Amino acid sequence: MIIGVLGPKGSYTEKAAQQWLAEKRSNECRIKCNDAQEGDLALEYCEDIQDVFSFLRAGSLDVGLVPVENSIEGSVGITLDMLLEHDVAIVGETVVAIEHCLLSKGRKEDIRIILSHPQALAQCRHFLKENFKGVELRTTGSTSHAARLATEFEEMAAIASRESAQTYGLNVLLSNIQDREHNHTRFLTIVRSESSSIYSNHIGNVYKTSIILYLDRDRPGALYEILGEFSLRKINLTRIESRPSKKKLGDYLFYIDLEGSTSDDNIKEAIYNIESKVGMLKMLGSYPASNPV
Repeated sequence: MIIGVLGPKGSYTEKAAQQWLAEKRSNECRIKCNDAQEGDLALEYCEDIQDVFSFLRAGSLDVGLVPVENSIEGSVGITLDMLLEHDVAIVGETVVAIEHCLLSKGRKEDIRIILSHPQALAQCRHFLKENFKGVELRTTGSTSHAARLATEFEEMAAIASRESAQTYGLNVLLSNIQDREHNHTRFLTIVRSESSSIYSNHIGNVYKTSIILYLDRDRPGALYEILGEFSLRKINLTRIESRPSKKKLGDYLFYIDLEGSTSDDNIKEAIYNIESKVGMLKMLGSYPASNPV
């Protein structure tokens, strides 16, 4: 099994993959990370989220891990767009505690450039404004990519994990620099749609189901009517979010997560009734819900 994560080594997505595997499989499973010891699993490091989806579609990956939402900054837009555009299924999720650190070869007072993934920079916005006003901020494909780049010059620093500091030989100048004490990111495990049955059992677990809706035409009470199908059957919606359809201003898709599996009769009925009321309904999958953090 080849699992795609954001690279290079030391990213939070790699941590999410390890965590998901620990939850999914026994401790006897061994992982091969690039040139590490041989095992029945391999991690493939991708440059960005879009590559994870593209490589999955091309068949060079069996599984992909991608971030979908953060407790401080909300949803990861590119992941939501890719879920719509690609023929993938969600087969799992895991929630990772995020501890951002400021890493550098040099000293705090020497820093002129700070690099990180856009989400990480946004999660540390107030910290950066208060402590590094005027310092140039540069975006990278991942936090671990920022850490690797920060090894080049002492006036560069990266916002990344403590593990990245160890991986790339950087000093942890400051820890826990995110703007909120509790910072968590939810990651999705995705596969090609035709492979989803390999990972599904729908037995003995608390399940979650994800769908995308497009109303096609706006009319009074349209969304209320759809949500009523879930309310009538006492189906709890854990998340509902609008996302621009990119067709015209004010035109939206709706991403919905709900408790339960498509093998449940009440969810089957709700989905059946909703299909005739929307222009498009995409089933993203039913999967074991991650334990709350």
